[in-house]
Amino acid sequence: MNEPQKWYIIKGKEGYCQIILGEDNNVFESELKWGPFNSQEEAIAKRVGLIRAGKCQPK
Repeated sequence: MNEPQKWYIIKGKEGYCQIILGEDNNVFESELKWGPFNSQEEAIAKRVGLIRAGKCQPK
């Protein structure tokens, strides 16, 4: 049975955070990641908070 895919926020080396669709067993090569989130909207809201907190650069 297929489980719904999850959204993640990944911080790249340049300091920018991107939102990507992935699976729990998919390990991303990044020092910092947040998630999983159940919807893209949830991930966007979290990314905005990370930018405001200075943890991610706006793009």
